[in-house]
Amino acid sequence: MEYMVELQHLTKVYEKTHAPAVRDVSLILPRGRIIGLLGPNGSGKTTLIKMLNGLLKPNAGRILFMGAPIGVETKKHFAYLPDRTYLHDAQKISDVLLMFRDFYEDFDLNRAMEMLNNLKVDPSRRLQTLSKGTKEKVQLILVMSRRADLYILDEPIAGVDPAARDYILHTIVSHHSGNSSVLISTHLISDVEPVLDDVIFLRNGGVLLYDSAEHIRQSNGKSVDGYFREVFAC
Repeated sequence: MEYMVELQHLTKVYEKTHAPAVRDVSLILPRGRIIGLLGPNGSGKTTLIKMLNGLLKPNAGRILFMGAPIGVETKKHFAYLPDRTYLHDAQKISDVLLMFRDFYEDFDLNRAMEMLNNLKVDPSRRLQTLSKGTKEKVQLILVMSRRADLYILDEPIAGVDPAARDYILHTIVSHHSGNSSVLISTHLISDVEPVLDDVIFLRNGGVLLYDSAEHIRQSNGKSVDGYFREVFAC
């Protein structure tokens, strides 16, 4: 497998707590994989994702994309879905599509329109008129309509109904190519487990486990979700 992103001894300490949110994390993310970033609240998942996207600077360590330090150029290769919306409710879907087309060179407007049509969502509607589930789908469509190397999704199925979860997971699988990878942070492990190739367990800001989902199931005789519950039992 081709190595794409490498994290080298990454550490992030917040001034208010003086405790590491991420501590000495070293990982390699290869191409063509769907990877679950899993851990309880406070384990460092969102902090790690923000550093990958250049939104936070590490106190120590570095992140490389194809051997080069991440920066303005590497951001073109990452598509990020944050855990909170950054879109203005008064915007029309069509306006957001055009904004993404103008901002991202790799944005495929035809792909986005096709997915909206499959959902029977009128692009002239304003975001404030959409249900939470439909709004989540639209935001995912925006991200997955880019021709990115790495899709980074922070809690993409949180707070939506099962039907919306199924659509979101189907979209992730069907629109990621063998040349790209997807990093999914979630606490709804049983829902995403069927699509995962690899799994990262985080605990207290450090990597507890990085293995293939299949090997976890075979070596432990239980699902990834079941093993997670065992490892992180209170």
